[in-house]
Amino acid sequence: MAVATTLAGLAILVGLVGIVVPVLPGALLVWGAVVVWALVTASSTGAAFAWTVAGVATVIFALGWGLQYLLPGRRLRAAGVPDRTTVVGLVAGLIGFFVVPVVGLPLFFVLGVYLCELARVGSGSAWTSTLAAVRAALLSYGIEVVGGLAMATTWVVAVIVAARGG
Repeated sequence: MAVATTLAGLAILVGLVGIVVPVLPGALLVWGAVVVWALVTASSTGAAFAWTVAGVATVIFALGWGLQYLLPGRRLRAAGVPDRTTVVGLVAGLIGFFVVPVVGLPLFFVLGVYLCELARVGSGSAWTSTLAAVRAALLSYGIEVVGGLAMATTWVVAVIVAARGG
């Protein structure tokens, strides 16, 4: 159990870093580590306990994933920013990630959104739309961070409870 717990902890840490530095699928890695931990340790911690922990992590992951796309999209539509602008920003951010690693993603996202909105609405409203897109991206990012931390916390509490034999 100690090896599985250590490896799960390392995978969870890598996943949390992946949320902050978008190189890895962070939240997915955190969730996967918790589920694999539950699978491997079910016999020593108790199957019901391990799968309850995995179930809680799954609910947190699913809720975070849904909110991560629902809330920012709703805010962008309310601000009048079309989906096309968001897609252009995401594609530009992806290109920017490879042109200027890590820093290029947010930089090119903002630039892509601004240029798309500049062409669509002109200089007067382009910056307003860009700020709405940046706020929506930060909200999405925040939801992923909170979800990842909630899954990690669930796992840490489970490891402590299991170590105490309770």
